[in-house]
Amino acid sequence: MAHDDKTPTFNWRIREQLFGRRILVLDGPLDDDNGALLMTQLLTLAAEDAEAGISLWIHSPGGSVPAMLAIRDVMRLVPCEVSTLALGLACSAGQFLLSAGTPGRRFALPHARILMHQGSAGIGGSAVEVEVQADDLRYTVQTVLGLISEDTGQPYDQIFEDSLHDRWFTATQAREYGFIDGIVDSFWQVVPQRQRVGIS
Repeated sequence: MAHDDKTPTFNWRIREQLFGRRILVLDGPLDDDNGALLMTQLLTLAAEDAEAGISLWIHSPGGSVPAMLAIRDVMRLVPCEVSTLALGLACSAGQFLLSAGTPGRRFALPHARILMHQGSAGIGGSAVEVEVQADDLRYTVQTVLGLISEDTGQPYDQIFEDSLHDRWFTATQAREYGFIDGIVDSFWQVVPQRQRVGIS
């Protein structure tokens, strides 16, 4: 039986160093805990400097829909540019956050893969409960697909059709579809730029 007791290599010290450089990381599944952390970090950095950019680096198989919607709300709320970067994998909620970055500031590494799909939800209980859950799921799906349509420039019907089954995109395909604006070819594309203060 395998034991997952290895020391994590991406620890809090590294995260704090990146935070000090205005870089946030979503690595692994998005859940309520790391979702709330990302939201508070975005707000904290914006309060610290409303003009300097923030970067969100993504390597995630997806996760919580409420968390991803809340993070997008905060990304739109803060006055800073929020650049997004797909490091290797941006699936479902990862894809949603990737495309929710500031237009012109959404990137992917050359061999990153992006996955779009509607996701699924377990529905059960009495007939009335099933109906209520189905209505809520329908509303959530329409909301998410509408926002993806807004962020990519693709028609809603196209987004709906493409999300019915898992659809994988290369970085080039993701750029053509509108998930990202560019494929990284320079280090400075992925590092937040602070405003220079002083006498020139």
